[in-house]
Amino acid sequence: MTQMAMLALALGIVHQPFGAYLARTFTSRRHLALERGLYRLSGVDPQADQHWKVYLRSLLAFSAVSILVVFLGQLLQGVLPLNQGHGAVDPWIAINTAVSFATNTNWQTYVPEATLGLGVQMLLLAVQNFLSAAVGLAVVVALVRGLVRSETSRIGNFWVDLARGAIRVLLPLSVVGAVVLILTGVVQNWGGTDIHTLAAHAAQTVPGGPVASQEAIKELGTNGGGYFNANSAHPLENPTAFSSLFEVFLLLLIPFTLPAMYGRMVGDRRQGHTVLTVMVAFWLASSTLMAWAVGAYARTGTGVGEGFEQRFGAAPSAIFATATTLTSTGAVNVAHDSLPPLAGGLAMLNMMLGEIAPGGVGSGLYGLLVLAIVAVFIGGLMVGRTPEFLGKKIGAGPMKLVAFYILTTPVLALAGTSLTVAIPSLSANAPAAGPHGFSEILYAFTSAANNNGSAFGGITTSGPPLAAMLALVMLLGRFVPIALVLALAGTLAGQRKVPDTAGTLATHGPLFATLLGGVSLLVAALTYFPALALGPAAEGILK
Repeated sequence: MTQMAMLALALGIVHQPFGAYLARTFTSRRHLALERGLYRLSGVDPQADQHWKVYLRSLLAFSAVSILVVFLGQLLQGVLPLNQGHGAVDPWIAINTAVSFATNTNWQTYVPEATLGLGVQMLLLAVQNFLSAAVGLAVVVALVRGLVRSETSRIGNFWVDLARGAIRVLLPLSVVGAVVLILTGVVQNWGGTDIHTLAAHAAQTVPGGPVASQEAIKELGTNGGGYFNANSAHPLENPTAFSSLFEVFLLLLIPFTLPAMYGRMVGDRRQGHTVLTVMVAFWLASSTLMAWAVGAYARTGTGVGEGFEQRFGAAPSAIFATATTLTSTGAVNVAHDSLPPLAGGLAMLNMMLGEIAPGGVGSGLYGLLVLAIVAVFIGGLMVGRTPEFLGKKIGAGPMKLVAFYILTTPVLALAGTSLTVAIPSLSANAPAAGPHGFSEILYAFTSAANNNGSAFGGITTSGPPLAAMLALVMLLGRFVPIALVLALAGTLAGQRKVPDTAGTLATHGPLFATLLGGVSLLVAALTYFPALALGPAAEGILK
């Protein structure tokens, strides 16, 4: 309870100042010297305002090049500098990793310290942590512009939004975050190997590296890929109780601040307050239920078992597990496969909500705004008038895009799960018997489709079939929704704003917050609860 109060207080203190900074960042007409230099080198016209289709093509081209560079870099690792003796990565793992990091999923089918050298970790994966998060920021800013602008199909400049998100937001925050993590004891060196003498007088070889710098952007960008295989359960990534709580703060910081930016950009802070209220309500409810489920398990007489954070107790594990699955991060300080069935099911439900509470960097807010349009549409049906959202009419065109957006992730997650369960050679990769084996498969595809990256570790996904399937799911789960959001932004921007009337549904305040929260929960319930009943719910009953 104390740790949750400290998190809420810290996030509340920075909410409005940082939100104002984000709004200024993406509305300013001034370009920094570094940004102007990058535009000249790349031939980008920063004054060009792009049609939504051009914006989308720019984003997809950039992401495709990112995937190709990361993929080839892993294959050529043996001849690249700073490889620390590591050779080429298996091609199937390499393509899975390239797609994973470019889609902000950071699914890890490999053991980092045994597979990758400093060069790939720093120059490829850490760089993608910045860029994939900046892409998410660009998309949500484009959607907000679509809500604000009228009678135009121009929604901004992708290259300018990308540069500003990376240079003005993520880079300075990650520097500060890395310094704080170093002060807590997180390792930051050039990979020198240290020999530590343990209490039992045994020697242990511990690899080093630029851990703190990667850890900071891993959390800030809601990426989640750890420098070590144990991720944030590793004492060199997360050495103290304070560092554990600070990492949760970092992964919540930007997603929980984006509603303040949104409120300022649309000219009505109440809109941001309403969205924030829904996010916070889900976060508090999920954290409370997770703490109860983990605490009940810990009170069975055996205490927290294998896979749990033994240094700090059960509470930090519950807080971290909730935050990481609600924010599309995927970082873990507890093995999620070790969570009791109800807690594991709750972690899946957090992702199945669309990771909107508060969700990933950018993706959380644009996901919740899409659901807000659904809520407005339902409200309009109740009173028998054309629904409006921030002065834009929500007709058949926008609703088709919204419907496809809502269906994309569940179709990918459930179709991937069904196919894997139905083919014995694939389901054998999750050897656990009964409902838990099904849960491992369901969790993997839910995580991939929602670009989370955490997993029930009992499933093996490094073989070619599952590595390729998960890569495809990650790819479609990232870019199909983005394409639909940008199309929605262009459609809304092309409309003329209509004035509010006495019959206009207010999209701020407790009533709309309740409607939005109910719609968000109902969409997930109708889609995923049958699958959850076959997995964690059945496992909990059997136990």
